[in-house]
Amino acid sequence: MLEAMPETKLLDLQPATATFYEDVISGLATQPRTLPCKYFYDERGSRLFDQICELDEYYLTRTELDIMRTFAPEMCEQIGTGVMLVEYGSGSSIKSRLLLDHLPDPAAYVPVDISREHLHRSADELSRAYPHIEVLPVCADFTMAFQLPVSKRRATHHAVYFPGSTIGNFQPAAARRMLANIATLCGAGGGLLIGVDLQKDISTLESAYNDADGVTAEFNLNLLGRINRELNGDIDTDQFEHHAAYNSELGRVELSVVSQCDQKVKVGEQSFELAAGESIRTEYSHKYTVDGFAELAAEAGLTLRRHWTDNARRFAVLHLVIAD
Repeated sequence: MLEAMPETKLLDLQPATATFYEDVISGLATQPRTLPCKYFYDERGSRLFDQICELDEYYLTRTELDIMRTFAPEMCEQIGTGVMLVEYGSGSSIKSRLLLDHLPDPAAYVPVDISREHLHRSADELSRAYPHIEVLPVCADFTMAFQLPVSKRRATHHAVYFPGSTIGNFQPAAARRMLANIATLCGAGGGLLIGVDLQKDISTLESAYNDADGVTAEFNLNLLGRINRELNGDIDTDQFEHHAAYNSELGRVELSVVSQCDQKVKVGEQSFELAAGESIRTEYSHKYTVDGFAELAAEAGLTLRRHWTDNARRFAVLHLVIAD
C-alpha cells in the first residue's frame, strides 16, 4: 500500500488539486462508481502510458504513427501555411514532430497537457529540435476552456491536432461538446486533425488493454496511487485488480479497477465502503467508423474534408474543417 500524505484540508489545496479532490469524491459517491480518466496522467502515469505505446498488443500508437509517417505531407498541405498548431494531450509530442517536419511556415506550436512537468520537459526538447518554430506550452485541462497564448508572429488560422483516439474516452454527448468547443477555438478558416480508433474484432481490442506484461494494469491502478499521493488517500492498491472488456452493444472498451474484498477506503476526510467484486469505472474507449464519426462531428459544426487509414483499416486520422 502506498504511503498516505499528511492530513490535508480541502481549503488548503491548490485549485487544480481541489478540483481533483472534488471529482474523485463525486465519482466515488455515485453508483456505479467512477473516476475521471483525465487524472491518469500525472508524471508516473505519463511515463507508464509512454511504455504502453511501445507494447506489441497496443496497436493504436504504432498504427497511427505509420499513418502519420506515410501521409504527414498531405495532412500538412491540408492544414496550410501560417498556422498556430494546438495539440491536445501532447504528452511526448512524438506524432506532432511528424507534422512539424512538414508544416509550411507555421506561426507557432502550442502543446496542451495536464501533466506540467512532462509538458515542459517535452516543450524544451521541441524548442531545441525546432528552433525556427515558437513553442508555447499550456498546462491545462483541454476538456475545459483555456486561453491560447499570443505568438510573436500572428497566425493566419488555428488548427487543433488531437491524436491518440483520446476522443474515444468521451461518451457521445460529451464528445460532441468537445468537438463543438474545438470548432469555437479554431474559428473561421480553422480545422481539426484527429485520430480515431476504428471498430474491429473483439480479440484485438481486448488484447490492447490487457497486455501480457501488465503495464496497462499498472497504469490503471496508478490512478488509485495518485489519489493516495495527492489527496491523503489510504487505498490499498493491492486489493484492486485491473479489468478491461469490450462492450459490443455500445461499441467501447470499458476499463475498471475491481475491489478484491469488502473494504473501506478513505480519501481526505471522506470514507467509502466497497464490496468484493465492486468496480470503479476509470475509462471508456469508444470505437467508431469513419462515417459514424463524421456524422458526430457534423453535429458539432465540423465537416470531414479528408481521412487517411492504414491498410487494415484499424485506425484513421481525419481532417475536419469548420462548416460554412
